[in-house]
Amino acid sequence: MDRITTDLLANGSIMKGQVDRLLSKGISENLILRDITLSGFMTMERLVRFIVHQIREGVYDLSIIDNYDYIEEKAVLERLAQELDLLFLDLDSIDMDYNLIEKVPLNQLEKHNAIPISQDDMSVTVAFSDPLDIDAQEAIQRLFPRKILKIALATKKQILSSLYKISLKDSIKDLVKKIRDELNSISTIEEQQEASSILLLIDVVLKTCINSRSSDVHIEPTEKNCMVRGRVDGKLTEMFIFEKDIYPPLASRLKLLANLDIAEKRKPQDGRFSTMVGAREYDFRISTLPILYGESIVMRVLDKQKALVRLEDAGMDSVSYQKLLKGLKAPYGIILVTGPTGSGKTTTLYGALNELRNVEDKIITVEDPVEYRMNLIQQVQVNAKVGLSFADALRSILRQDPDKIMIGEIRDQETLEIAIKAALTGHMVISTLHTNDAISAIPRMADMGIEHYLISGALVAIQAQRLVRKICTYCKAEDTLSASVLEEIDDVVPEGTIFYKGKGCKECADTGYMGREMICEVLNISEELSSLIAKGASKEQMLEQAKGEGFIGLFQNGIQKAIDGITSIEEVLKVAKG
Repeated sequence: MDRITTDLLANGSIMKGQVDRLLSKGISENLILRDITLSGFMTMERLVRFIVHQIREGVYDLSIIDNYDYIEEKAVLERLAQELDLLFLDLDSIDMDYNLIEKVPLNQLEKHNAIPISQDDMSVTVAFSDPLDIDAQEAIQRLFPRKILKIALATKKQILSSLYKISLKDSIKDLVKKIRDELNSISTIEEQQEASSILLLIDVVLKTCINSRSSDVHIEPTEKNCMVRGRVDGKLTEMFIFEKDIYPPLASRLKLLANLDIAEKRKPQDGRFSTMVGAREYDFRISTLPILYGESIVMRVLDKQKALVRLEDAGMDSVSYQKLLKGLKAPYGIILVTGPTGSGKTTTLYGALNELRNVEDKIITVEDPVEYRMNLIQQVQVNAKVGLSFADALRSILRQDPDKIMIGEIRDQETLEIAIKAALTGHMVISTLHTNDAISAIPRMADMGIEHYLISGALVAIQAQRLVRKICTYCKAEDTLSASVLEEIDDVVPEGTIFYKGKGCKECADTGYMGREMICEVLNISEELSSLIAKGASKEQMLEQAKGEGFIGLFQNGIQKAIDGITSIEEVLKVAKG
């Protein structure tokens, strides 16, 4: 049994009967403590208090918590800081003085897990991951001989992450110096915009973000710095940090690339540009937003190859794919793809268009904005400034003799009414709607003012979807689930199923995940369901009928992906548990 559990048993904080009960359920000895805290026999707060007491008494070393992935380092350090009367810092939420950090050798900071935060005339504040490591404090004190050392605490992960950003910053130090020299030697704004070194910096930023599989690039000015973050597998991670003086030429050059007004800094702007990154051409959709310290610039990476992805390759299982294909083969009607923002609905629409497009059919889309450009498809971009809304575009499209219509998103009653009418008059319409699951789309349409008989006549199929992160194949390992999680999934998982998780490695940036995949549910509208919709049946009645016809929900689809070892149970419960 692990050391902390043994010590807790010895001092009577937990009872032997509790441990025996969990052991009889087949819980591993090393995970007894996790299940005791999850079941509420012992709160995490009491456990943290006990660990901190043992650390202060010299019984435990702070590194003991590295053996327990369910004990948060942050919680232990916050408690320790409180008892030692030290400052605990969340490094992600402070605007650090990177000029101060540059004055000391990076290898010394990495060796002692320390990072200078700020200084004044008398003292320098340095964050350590271990406040009891006297050797580290003495070594850092030698780097600031004329200052009093003020000790603060921060998690090891945050310190290492900040030091990594500084090493990245060091790698482009020469390029940043070249930019400064170039800007100082240039007087006019026009010449500054043409400076070649800023283009090289943009190239480095885009290349780094694309190589790390970012879907969006965020460039944000702060009070002291300029931060570049990338959204990888749905989560933002910091890529670069520059001094504030690099931001204005960087922002101007990006706006110039996207044909935006460089002088306009008070209004949001949108544009797009294409550029070669490595051997491939990428499109970037750029959006600027005025904020406190300048403009927040976000670039969506539009990889043309993703638009042509087949639905099976996006992670759609064969049963769901066949159901959706059956809907797409209907001569007319409306097919809806539902889910929250960022769940891959647009990618699914393009995948469906890929299945539909051919020379014989006229396919027209209405989008806001057009993300991917495709052959054999006429794409219309809505433009509120000139009065071209989804509804206006749809009315005009119907005079163009289309066979199939794709509407980027149904946002209002008017658009939905026209879409339903188009579906009832012999057109195939595919679109997206924001609902949590497939069945909910039906009452939502009724709430938007559409009569039940019109919904039942037009609706062909509804697909609901989410994106789950895939386990990194480089650090995939067996996962031992807690008793509470096993109880939660007991009725949908065969006994003896082995689940997996990613431990975290350099390939996946210690997240344990790499890439994302769709989990979905597809509801085909049968005659029986159509008749229930026309009668205005409740959501429960419709769900019961669908299940009788073999409908498989999002949660079951996600659990199957976890059983197949594609994703983790934790990810499925987070994304799909309704």
